[in-house]
Amino acid sequence: MFILPNVFEGGSRPLCELELCLLRLSHDPANPWLLLIPKRPQITEICQLSEADQGLLVKEISFASNLLLKEFAPDKINVGALGNMVPTLHVHVIARYRNDRAWPGPIWGTQVPPNPAELDQIERRLKKLLAEIIK
Repeated sequence: MFILPNVFEGGSRPLCELELCLLRLSHDPANPWLLLIPKRPQITEICQLSEADQGLLVKEISFASNLLLKEFAPDKINVGALGNMVPTLHVHVIARYRNDRAWPGPIWGTQVPPNPAELDQIERRLKKLLAEIIK
């Protein structure tokens, strides 16, 4: 049985549950940042997923990417699965802008303190869009 590690609770907000993954909003208001967390226990690497689940993961990465493209019009979408700090398999899907704090470098390690009001607004926008898509 999959149990969401506590570290995700402290650093992200739930948006919805997809077929394979939990979709969560990371606490970074400057760059809308989604997390996809496969609901599979003891999986740390993409290659440990079944072939069917690997296909679903790619589909859900595309879904999350399209959410960000549609709602926030970023210049680029960054996708990554590092796992150095949190070993549970999770994929970052991040909206990037040419004028963001780290462009053109990696965004990791440059987070700013969360602004609850800005996060609330981003969460509302994404949940509204999700409600329109997932009926």
